[in-house]
Amino acid sequence: MPSDTATPSAECNCLALRQAARHVTQFYDQCLAPAGLRTTQLSILTKLKRLGPLTINALARELVMDRTTLGRTMLPLERDGLIAIKDGALDRRSKELHLTKAGAERLRVAGRLWSEAQMQFEATFGGERASALRNELRAVASSELEIVPEAGKKTHSGKSARAAHHRA
Repeated sequence: MPSDTATPSAECNCLALRQAARHVTQFYDQCLAPAGLRTTQLSILTKLKRLGPLTINALARELVMDRTTLGRTMLPLERDGLIAIKDGALDRRSKELHLTKAGAERLRVAGRLWSEAQMQFEATFGGERASALRNELRAVASSELEIVPEAGKKTHSGKSARAAHHRA
């Protein structure tokens, strides 16, 4: 049972998720290396192929990624000509990301490597378990987590958490 003095441990959901994510990401990154892509970059190219041109904000929402992190991740893709940044179709002040022909070709090559990684993961972890895991992780990613301070606790500003929560 969690206590006020609890520190991250084997029971910490966040720690367990992050460790698993790093472990699996390292595996997929190694598998994708011959295509010159990382898993995060593959995700960007895949979303652009599936959904078409998107603004940076829309793509960040689709990937459940911080806009700044997305910006850093897409720079090598633009540099290598795999994506193009163009004025928005509806609002020329906005910028849209487009998958280029070179990006589609790299995605095709990486797709084969991804399929091999996927088969190896499922052979090791089990196909049914992998499917159940994906379903659970999608549920976690779409859940409505929000911070609700405990009544009576003080926030960093010195005000009670209840007062800070109701003021917001």
